[in-house]
Amino acid sequence: MTAPDGAVAVLEVPFPPLPPGAGPGAVVDHALRDRTIGAVLVRRGGYAVGRFDGRRLVASKVGSAYVQGRTKAGGWSQQRYARRRANQATQAYGEAADVVVTLLLPHVRDLEAVVGGGDDAGVQAVLADQRLAPLRPLLAPRVLPTADPRLRVLEAFGDQLREVRVRLNALA
Repeated sequence: MTAPDGAVAVLEVPFPPLPPGAGPGAVVDHALRDRTIGAVLVRRGGYAVGRFDGRRLVASKVGSAYVQGRTKAGGWSQQRYARRRANQATQAYGEAADVVVTLLLPHVRDLEAVVGGGDDAGVQAVLADQRLAPLRPLLAPRVLPTADPRLRVLEAFGDQLREVRVRLNALA
């Protein structure tokens, strides 16, 4: 959109594309349209998986696993702790993938999109599971920022899914 003074607003709609030549009203209608969306929120040590019908969370599972933090030890100890952290994270991602298989995979035909939240690398690691191949084409290109994956965060994610990002460029 371009203002009379030359300022440009670029709107990034959720679940593109928007029909060519659509005006501001179409953007609002597009963002508020009810969709069936899968959500996969992942951070090291925690996950939240949900299925939304519009803004309403209709199915969910939240879990956590211990993943050791970084250590200041040097040498062999540091390497040993790094391997342990990697193994713990892999196990946590595997648990999250099991939940995605249970909650989202049976509904793959109904889902319009799968939206990731939290840590991009974690979301990618969970969806790398071979069983989840049918969901990967539905994954939205942008992983949304979220707090630690808890039920209240997942419930609020229904509103975040509909956000329209606006970038302003003053060209005057």
